Amino acid sequence: MGIVGLPNVGKSTLFKLLTKQSVDIADYPFTTINPNIGVVKVPDSRLEAIARIVKPDKITPTIIEFVDIAGLIKGAHKGEGLGNQFLSQVRNCNAILEVVKCFGNDVKVQEDIEIIKLELEMKDREGKEKENTLSAKPIVYLLNTEGKTQYQTPDIPYLALNLKDELEMSELSELKDKKSDPNSALDRLILACYNILDLITFYTIKGGKETRAWTIKKDSSIQRAGKVVHSDFEEKFIRGQVINWGKLIESGGWKEAREKGLIQTVGKDYLVKDGDVIEFKI
Repeated sequence: MGIVGLPNVGKSTLFKLLTKQSVDIADYPFTTINPNIGVVKVPDSRLEAIARIVKPDKITPTIIEFVDIAGLIKGAHKGEGLGNQFLSQVRNCNAILEVVKCFGNDVKVQEDIEIIKLELEMKDREGKEKENTLSAKPIVYLLNTEGKTQYQTPDIPYLALNLKDELEMSELSELKDKKSDPNSALDRLILACYNILDLITFYTIKGGKETRAWTIKKDSSIQRAGKVVHSDFEEKFIRGQVINWGKLIESGGWKEAREKGLIQTVGKDYLVKDGDVIEFKI
């Protein structure tokens, strides 16, 4: 996910909040000339529920990579404000998380959104790129609010968050490994980014030693999913054993689910479903 927006809208604050990394944050353009890159754990209550049943030594969530790209300005497609460099960084991302300023003076939400949209479209028009177009990338819109400034809400789906307050609360918190909270605004944002990437999650329990979440594109075969776990699992794949995470929990464990006949044996053409718990046989 590429974090984009006009200068000084809170992109680096968001990046720091998401990744817990220290980044330069200042009230002047182009603080982030070289993009900051960080990985963020995807909140997953299903993984936690599976782990409570399996009781593994290790729990490993899946992740999203976020890239903090410097502020784009009007004329970026012509190279204004290092625009060519920044737009090429956007092209390398699978999707966009656009931060829109909704605080301080001169708040123009829809106008700011249109500026970024136009810059992406204009860059596409002048380029030879036909497939990986900037304007076709899926976008999650985040309104950075502070609870005081009145603003016109955009006519597109969006999330709103007071990034400054969220960051301050995060830094004050002493809870290092909090459980997923589906009502947390930040967790909702991370999940919105994950979902817009057209991804699903499957799980492995590795003989009870590690419960782990994995990411694949929707409609991927189990053989393709095996490659995500280990190259041998694709090349030497014989069959897979699969159960929905909810049924596994209801059964009380893998052994109990097998005894109840709930574990399905599948071949290499089986399409993995979101929430599958899989054991690969090679």
